[in-house]
Amino acid sequence: MDKKDEKYMKAALKQAEKAFALGEVPIGAVVVCEDRIIGRGYNRRNTDKNTLSHAEITAIRKASAKMGDWRLEGCTIYITLEPCPMCAGAIVQSRIDRCVFACFSDKAGCAGSVLNLLNEPSFNHQVQTEQGILEEESRTLLQRFFKELRERSRN
Repeated sequence: MDKKDEKYMKAALKQAEKAFALGEVPIGAVVVCEDRIIGRGYNRRNTDKNTLSHAEITAIRKASAKMGDWRLEGCTIYITLEPCPMCAGAIVQSRIDRCVFACFSDKAGCAGSVLNLLNEPSFNHQVQTEQGILEEESRTLLQRFFKELRERSRN
Protein backbone atom coordinates (compact mmCIF):
# COMPACT_ATOMS: atom_id res chain seq x y z
CA MET A 1 0.00 0.00 0.00
CA ASP A 2 1.34 3.40 -0.99
CA LYS A 3 1.97 5.58 2.11
CA LYS A 4 0.56 8.68 0.38
CA ASP A 5 -2.63 6.83 -0.51
CA GLU A 6 -3.00 5.71 3.08
CA LYS A 7 -2.35 9.25 4.36
CA TYR A 8 -5.03 10.79 2.16
CA MET A 9 -7.54 8.01 2.76
CA LYS A 10 -7.12 8.69 6.49
CA ALA A 11 -8.04 12.32 5.72
CA ALA A 12 -11.15 11.08 3.85
CA LEU A 13 -12.05 8.90 6.84
CA LYS A 14 -11.85 11.97 9.09
CA GLN A 15 -14.41 13.59 6.81
CA ALA A 16 -16.60 10.46 7.04
CA GLU A 17 -16.46 10.70 10.82
CA LYS A 18 -17.87 14.24 10.56
CA ALA A 19 -20.83 12.83 8.65
CA PHE A 20 -21.25 10.11 11.28
CA ALA A 21 -21.33 12.76 14.02
CA LEU A 22 -24.23 14.46 12.19
CA GLY A 23 -26.15 11.21 11.88
CA GLU A 24 -25.35 10.99 8.17
CA VAL A 25 -24.11 7.92 6.31
CA PRO A 26 -20.35 8.19 6.99
CA ILE A 27 -18.81 8.89 3.61
CA GLY A 28 -15.89 11.26 3.19
CA ALA A 29 -13.77 12.50 0.30
CA VAL A 30 -10.69 14.60 -0.32
CA VAL A 31 -9.21 15.89 -3.57
CA VAL A 32 -5.42 16.04 -3.72
CA CYS A 33 -3.23 17.95 -6.16
CA GLU A 34 0.56 18.16 -5.99
CA ASP A 35 0.58 16.44 -2.61
CA ARG A 36 -1.87 18.96 -1.06
CA ILE A 37 -5.51 18.54 -0.11
CA ILE A 38 -7.41 21.13 -2.12
CA GLY A 39 -10.96 19.98 -1.39
CA ARG A 40 -12.73 18.16 1.42
CA GLY A 41 -16.27 16.92 1.77
CA TYR A 42 -18.55 14.61 3.71
CA ASN A 43 -22.06 13.34 3.26
CA ARG A 44 -24.69 15.94 4.31
CA ARG A 45 -27.77 14.92 2.31
CA ASN A 46 -30.16 14.81 5.28
CA THR A 47 -28.59 17.80 7.03
CA ASP A 48 -28.79 19.99 3.93
CA LYS A 49 -31.95 18.32 2.63
CA ASN A 50 -30.21 18.20 -0.74
CA THR A 51 -29.61 15.23 -3.02
CA LEU A 52 -26.38 16.85 -4.25
CA SER A 53 -24.74 17.02 -0.81
CA HIS A 54 -22.54 13.98 -1.36
CA ALA A 55 -18.97 13.97 -0.06
CA GLU A 56 -17.46 13.82 -3.56
CA ILE A 57 -19.55 16.68 -4.97
CA THR A 58 -18.58 18.94 -2.07
CA ALA A 59 -14.88 18.02 -2.33
CA ILE A 60 -14.89 18.59 -6.11
CA ARG A 61 -16.69 21.94 -5.74
CA LYS A 62 -14.13 23.13 -3.15
CA ALA A 63 -11.19 21.85 -5.22
CA SER A 64 -12.49 23.65 -8.32
CA ALA A 65 -12.83 26.87 -6.33
CA LYS A 66 -9.28 26.48 -5.02
CA MET A 67 -7.89 25.77 -8.51
CA GLY A 68 -10.01 28.44 -10.18
CA ASP A 69 -11.08 25.94 -12.84
CA TRP A 70 -13.60 23.15 -13.29
CA ARG A 71 -10.87 20.97 -14.77
CA LEU A 72 -9.06 19.04 -12.05
CA GLU A 73 -6.46 17.36 -14.24
CA GLY A 74 -3.52 16.05 -12.25
CA CYS A 75 -5.72 15.48 -9.19
CA THR A 76 -6.67 12.36 -7.24
CA ILE A 77 -9.88 11.93 -5.29
CA TYR A 78 -9.92 9.69 -2.22
CA ILE A 79 -13.32 8.38 -1.15
CA THR A 80 -14.29 6.07 1.68
CA LEU A 81 -16.94 4.33 -0.46
CA GLU A 82 -17.18 3.61 -4.18
CA PRO A 83 -18.86 6.56 -5.93
CA CYS A 84 -22.52 6.49 -6.96
CA PRO A 85 -23.59 7.31 -10.56
CA MET A 86 -23.87 11.05 -9.88
CA CYS A 87 -20.47 11.28 -8.20
CA ALA A 88 -18.76 9.03 -10.74
CA GLY A 89 -20.14 11.32 -13.45
CA ALA A 90 -18.82 14.38 -11.64
CA ILE A 91 -15.40 12.75 -11.29
CA VAL A 92 -15.29 12.06 -15.04
CA GLN A 93 -16.63 15.51 -15.94
CA SER A 94 -14.09 17.28 -13.72
CA ARG A 95 -11.25 15.42 -15.47
CA ILE A 96 -9.82 14.04 -12.22
CA ASP A 97 -7.00 11.64 -13.18
CA ARG A 98 -7.31 9.09 -10.41
CA CYS A 99 -9.95 7.81 -7.99
CA VAL A 100 -8.96 5.82 -4.91
CA PHE A 101 -11.78 4.37 -2.85
CA ALA A 102 -11.82 2.22 0.26
CA CYS A 103 -14.65 -0.26 -0.29
CA PHE A 104 -17.13 -1.28 -2.93
CA SER A 105 -20.80 -0.30 -2.86
CA ASP A 106 -22.65 -3.37 -4.15
CA LYS A 107 -25.96 -1.51 -4.49
CA ALA A 108 -24.96 1.78 -6.14
CA GLY A 109 -21.26 1.70 -7.01
CA CYS A 110 -20.20 3.02 -10.39
CA ALA A 111 -16.48 2.30 -10.33
CA GLY A 112 -16.77 -1.43 -10.89
CA SER A 113 -19.58 -2.85 -8.72
CA VAL A 114 -22.84 -2.15 -10.52
CA LEU A 115 -21.37 -0.14 -13.41
CA ASN A 116 -18.00 1.34 -14.23
CA LEU A 117 -18.61 4.89 -15.38
CA LEU A 118 -15.04 5.90 -14.52
CA ASN A 119 -13.68 3.71 -17.30
CA GLU A 120 -16.44 3.90 -19.88
CA PRO A 121 -14.60 3.80 -23.23
CA SER A 122 -17.29 5.89 -24.94
CA PHE A 123 -16.54 8.87 -22.69
CA ASN A 124 -13.83 11.34 -23.63
CA HIS A 125 -12.11 10.87 -20.24
CA GLN A 126 -11.35 7.76 -18.21
CA VAL A 127 -10.21 7.73 -14.60
CA GLN A 128 -7.53 5.45 -13.19
CA THR A 129 -9.06 3.63 -10.20
CA GLU A 130 -7.72 1.83 -7.18
CA GLN A 131 -9.75 0.10 -4.49
CA GLY A 132 -9.04 -1.28 -1.05
CA ILE A 133 -7.00 1.43 0.68
CA LEU A 134 -8.10 1.29 4.37
CA GLU A 135 -11.05 -0.83 3.29
CA GLU A 136 -11.53 -2.43 6.71
CA GLU A 137 -11.59 0.93 8.52
CA SER A 138 -14.17 2.33 6.13
CA ARG A 139 -16.33 -0.78 6.18
CA THR A 140 -16.23 -0.89 10.00
CA LEU A 141 -17.38 2.75 10.23
CA LEU A 142 -20.25 2.10 7.80
CA GLN A 143 -21.29 -1.08 9.63
CA ARG A 144 -21.22 0.71 12.99
CA PHE A 145 -23.40 3.50 11.60
CA PHE A 146 -26.04 1.14 10.21
CA LYS A 147 -26.01 -1.03 13.35
CA GLU A 148 -26.68 2.05 15.51
CA LEU A 149 -29.36 3.22 13.07
CA ARG A 150 -31.15 -0.14 13.31
CA GLU A 151 -30.93 -0.06 17.10
CA ARG A 152 -32.41 3.47 17.23
CA SER A 153 -35.27 2.50 14.93
CA ARG A 154 -36.18 -0.46 17.20
CA ASN A 155 -36.60 1.85 20.19
